[in-house]
Amino acid sequence: MTAVLLPQPDGKLVRHTLGAPREWPRPVGPPGSRVAFAAAHVVADPFADNTPGAPAVLDWEATLAFRRHLWSYGLGVAEAMDTAQRGMGLDWSAAAELIRRSATEADACGGRIAAGVGTDQAPTTARTLDEVLAAYREQLAVVQEAGAQPILMCSRHLAAVARGAEDYHHVYGELLREADRPVILHWLGAAFDPLLTGYWGSADVAAATEQFLALIAEHAGQVDGVKVSLLDAAHEIGLRRALPPGVRCYTGDDFHYPELIAGDEAGHSDALLGIFDPIAPAASAALAALDTGDGARFAELLAPTVPLSRHVFATPTFHYKTGVVFLAWLAGHQQAFAMVGGMQSARGLPHLAETLRLADAAGLLPDPDLAAHRWRALLAPFGVTG
Repeated sequence: MTAVLLPQPDGKLVRHTLGAPREWPRPVGPPGSRVAFAAAHVVADPFADNTPGAPAVLDWEATLAFRRHLWSYGLGVAEAMDTAQRGMGLDWSAAAELIRRSATEADACGGRIAAGVGTDQAPTTARTLDEVLAAYREQLAVVQEAGAQPILMCSRHLAAVARGAEDYHHVYGELLREADRPVILHWLGAAFDPLLTGYWGSADVAAATEQFLALIAEHAGQVDGVKVSLLDAAHEIGLRRALPPGVRCYTGDDFHYPELIAGDEAGHSDALLGIFDPIAPAASAALAALDTGDGARFAELLAPTVPLSRHVFATPTFHYKTGVVFLAWLAGHQQAFAMVGGMQSARGLPHLAETLRLADAAGLLPDPDLAAHRWRALLAPFGVTG
């Protein structure tokens, strides 16, 4: 068995023995009882100038190979979302190329793909709804031309410009009327992006929810579903029960996803989750169990992933991408622990050490020897050996 040293918050080093790798079977196809997307990360080119503020340069081969990995486990890919560092290093030029390339890969292998539509290419000086709408339209055209399902993401520009709920209804109403297929609406909470505080016209969640539901009811035929990332299970359950028939609720709750996906007597949530990126094998196996009606097995398989997810998404939540990429590196999906915008430095060694331990406990290190080797290499510059 392989042992590693794990730095603790108090400065001590704890020796941890990694468990044996777990075999996760690949399904014959996507799950039948739930629709499940993994919001996928991007792999930065480690030899490029991916420093804060620089244009993003990706390792395209590794980035697309990871998407094929997700599709091989029956999951859809939610492309160019916040997990891919939209608004935190991935500029629109790189995002547009990512959407085009990923959609081509999806078509080649029969994978499902949806992609984020935002306004991050708009100038910071944008001051009118027309400017916001123009930015949204430009991105919507790219996603539709690529053949991906649009995900209308929250806009920092709209949050800054909108004077009330009517402005959100105007902008989203125009986009929904113009979309060539039903879209997914995304409500990203302030924990993920503080600049989105007060989205839908109110900082009061109940009032904002009322406006959100009114928008959906008005355009229900053009809304495939809603992705809610507020980390509030009770709110999500209430919201999904209030949705019009045929409109899905895609959970974005990386704290409570097992019970939300399992559902209750009044319905269930589908999934569009950042945590499904690193836990894809376990998520796939759990969803396969749910397809057979084995809810106990579903819960058993996902239970060890919850402490990992809660840790990766711990405050400040918007830095969860660092843990996601770190796990991809440990698992051998990319050659370097590097991120666009230099965001690999956004979490400290004790946090990463606990991430490794929890991933090991969940059986998500396919090659423990490789993970140990890479972890030791990360620690070596800090004078930690062994």
